[in-house]
Amino acid sequence: MNHNMIERLSPPGVPAPRGPYSPMVRAGDFLFVSGQVPVDPATQQMSFGDIAHETRRVLNNIKQLLEGAGASLADVVKCSVFLSNGDDFAAMNAVYTEFFGHDKPARTTIACQFAMPEMKIEVDCIAYSPRS
Repeated sequence: MNHNMIERLSPPGVPAPRGPYSPMVRAGDFLFVSGQVPVDPATQQMSFGDIAHETRRVLNNIKQLLEGAGASLADVVKCSVFLSNGDDFAAMNAVYTEFFGHDKPARTTIACQFAMPEMKIEVDCIAYSPRS
């Protein structure tokens, strides 16, 4: 692939990366969104709460990143959801459904251990958004 087709994107108003990575990378017609955690972009601080609160915060961050690149949640083709507690699946899924509705991407959900133990969820995704 021609490296001119790869762009590292950081739209205004989105959470700043907490490590050596780009919030989002466009490669051709695909957008790869880095794992989003429950950071409030207004304060750049973690916004912990119950799984519904954290899921809503994470998916709003993904929505804002995609919109910053001219895409939307309807363009998402694949999501990976990471939960610190598998028992949170049903409550996460209820909020997730609010965001994706009928535009259901392919998805993987994994229970895992985070480096930040108080965090309950992280989500990354891939969207298909042809350049106009």
